[in-house]
Amino acid sequence: MSELINTAPSIQHKVILPPSAIGILGGGQLGRMMALSAREMGYHVVTLDPTQNSPCGQVADKQITASFDSLEGARLLACEVDVLTYEFENISAEVANQLELNSYLPQGYRLLYTTQNRIREKAAIESAGVAVAPYVPVRSVDDLRHGLACLGRPALLKTAEGGYDGKGQFVLSSARDVAEAEGRVRAAKREWVLEQFVPFVKELSVIVARNPQGELKTFPVAENIHCDNILHLSMAPARVSEAIKQQAEAIAVKLAEAFQLVGLLAIELFLLDNGQLLVNELAPRPHNSGHYTQQACRTSQFEQHVRAVCNLPLADTTLIQPTVMVNILGEHLAAVLDVLPQLDPSFKLHLYGKKEAKPKRKMGHLNVMADDPSQALAKIKALKIWNMEGIE
Repeated sequence: MSELINTAPSIQHKVILPPSAIGILGGGQLGRMMALSAREMGYHVVTLDPTQNSPCGQVADKQITASFDSLEGARLLACEVDVLTYEFENISAEVANQLELNSYLPQGYRLLYTTQNRIREKAAIESAGVAVAPYVPVRSVDDLRHGLACLGRPALLKTAEGGYDGKGQFVLSSARDVAEAEGRVRAAKREWVLEQFVPFVKELSVIVARNPQGELKTFPVAENIHCDNILHLSMAPARVSEAIKQQAEAIAVKLAEAFQLVGLLAIELFLLDNGQLLVNELAPRPHNSGHYTQQACRTSQFEQHVRAVCNLPLADTTLIQPTVMVNILGEHLAAVLDVLPQLDPSFKLHLYGKKEAKPKRKMGHLNVMADDPSQALAKIKALKIWNMEGIE
């Protein structure tokens, strides 16, 4: 489906009360934590995922095992629930379109469709009056050469669809890099986006929630550190000025209103040395950089998402405890379990129920609380499990 075709009638949004059933498209860790919050509130949960006994399926009332492009699986899910949501973007366009037409998907499909493609996403952000890094759509080698002439080097070549955690992304610095990129573009019949390399000083993120009534709440701005293109740490509050935090929150509200958001929207941002913020990426769902909210805030991102899609009043997002979230990848899991008996109560462990601990695979996270983020970072460093070189 190259273009969004949706003739869904205008939805009369309704309030979904417990013990109604919530259907989650996707059975990964985000769905798992969403389901745990929903069940605490008294909802039933049914998930759809192609992997049996998925992380979400382990805590849901029921899992439907089917591929994400299975219309029959989606129909079975819709028949069992009162409201539908999703935990990741890569849902079949046809499936999501049919769910919006024939079931209750209050988030709709339009924003999901927009964020499934980096070119559409950047155009939508700009249309909302928010800045992104300079970019050029690439559909041919000629487009790539034109883009490099406009943007210069270094530049980043990214697949327009399907990439995450650095997959499908290439830094173009040398002539050899460019030649390899031309080969990739020539060989792959797909869209790409070429982005100007932005010399940012910090990466930030902010999560905003909106319910169908138009009520909006933002979570505290987080500061993010990546390692090998995978999120390593998120800390809140971000170590930036109040003016920068207010600017980030204003961007989040502007985008949420422009997109008529229902649910959560995570906005990743680059902070430049002149104080300007550029939007890097969007995710219309709970996000890895929002896991700190489970301990740091009065309400977690997962509970807030459930409240938003069920059209309940949004809850208080006040920061009550500075917290640093550190991802537990496959290579870290054994060491974390070894030290677990010695960890003090300021460490809160969240594991995702995945069977195989593969390198670079997200197996869980630790939320570490302290009086300020620097103290939490020092606690993480003292464990000597993660590479913390250069992180202060």
